[in-house]
Amino acid sequence: MTLSTENPLPATLVAGAKAIVEATATSEKVRLAYAVARGWFQRDLALGSPTRDGTMPDRPGRPERPVLLAPRDMPKRSLGGQAGKVALIHSLAHIELNAVDLTWDLIGRFAHIRMPRSYYDDWVRVGLEEAKHFSMLEDRLAKLGASYGDQPAHDGLWQAAQDTGHDLAARLAIIPLVLEARGLDITPPMIEKARAMGDEDTAKVLEVIYRDEKNHVAFGAKWFRYFCDRKGQRPEPSFHDYVRKHFRGKLKPPFNDRARSEAGLTPGFYKPLAPLIG
Repeated sequence: MTLSTENPLPATLVAGAKAIVEATATSEKVRLAYAVARGWFQRDLALGSPTRDGTMPDRPGRPERPVLLAPRDMPKRSLGGQAGKVALIHSLAHIELNAVDLTWDLIGRFAHIRMPRSYYDDWVRVGLEEAKHFSMLEDRLAKLGASYGDQPAHDGLWQAAQDTGHDLAARLAIIPLVLEARGLDITPPMIEKARAMGDEDTAKVLEVIYRDEKNHVAFGAKWFRYFCDRKGQRPEPSFHDYVRKHFRGKLKPPFNDRARSEAGLTPGFYKPLAPLIG
């Protein structure tokens, strides 16, 4: 691959992950995600390690806007018309930007743990797809005369990374198997609503995100089971323990049982938790 001297490829996958999470400009996060993923799949990058390439930051780089608020301080979002459409897409773009950082942090923070190359292949693919999702939503905002940063956004998503930064199994439990799995529940109704409002372009973007999210949850289920097997733990009870300890909130039905099961997240993982987490 060819990169300019102004934008050299990071030397290792870990260095690339660190650079992505630290980048403050969203355009740079996306550019680096594409470049690092291409370099990894073309085998231009070694894995690297946090010891040699630097530890991951405590918080990701962010642009000056949007203003980040505590979830309880977020203003009520308009539910209809152009303003409601823009507000929804803006909130989804913020979620996907956090997903970029969460995925690349997963890659870089735990690189000292010996895992198969296919583990990194899977999560680099996820990191690339999250960057693609953010770009698609950012483009959709532009076509509606808006941009990412125009509205305040909540600052709660990164808390999951901070709470699970010490434990790969906990991170796998919370990010793909709770947060991304929630996307499988709520995205189909959003697609239907977009179509009902005559917004086919947004519906098509959400269909791409939904399709990719199934794979992301599947990767989470696969590697969570792998890690539990390696530690001699039973996956479902272990998942229950991690969620009760590290997830702040409720697992709320209705669940998209079919999509979750297709991704390897069977009801025994999540249904026992729904009435127990308060």
